[in-house]
Amino acid sequence: MKKTTNYLNRNFKKKRSNDLLTPRKRSKRMSGIRSRQTRFEMEFIAALRKSTSYRFRTNATDIKGKPDIVFWKQKLCVFLDSDFWHGWQFPRWKHLLKNDFWRTKIIVNRRRDLKTTSYLRRHGWHVVRIWEHAIKSNRNFQISRITEVLKVCA
Repeated sequence: MKKTTNYLNRNFKKKRSNDLLTPRKRSKRMSGIRSRQTRFEMEFIAALRKSTSYRFRTNATDIKGKPDIVFWKQKLCVFLDSDFWHGWQFPRWKHLLKNDFWRTKIIVNRRRDLKTTSYLRRHGWHVVRIWEHAIKSNRNFQISRITEVLKVCA
């Protein structure tokens, strides 16, 4: 096979290598990854509580998609999407994943996010999705986005 490099001097034509961790070690590492109450979510929720007088619930399991933040009276669902698991700019980096399992998982997550958003909107909910990197770069702007939507909903 001919070695091909791109402008970053990375060989994207090479075969994928096997996982360097044993299945047991990989399983232990992956079990430590939480799906809710992550650091960026908890910091954002704490800042949101300080900056708004609206009451909200977190991680509502009785709504499709289990939104991270729910304003019931205003019918607003807020999803805080992590960049990796929800595939921010996924087409740009999907070929870098080690195996098809992760590629498929992220594709399924992205499709589910679209279906959930459209379902909630059809049923009268306002939906706001915020990316992890957007929260980290300008949390106050993201909070102001939510408060603006709340003003429209109220």
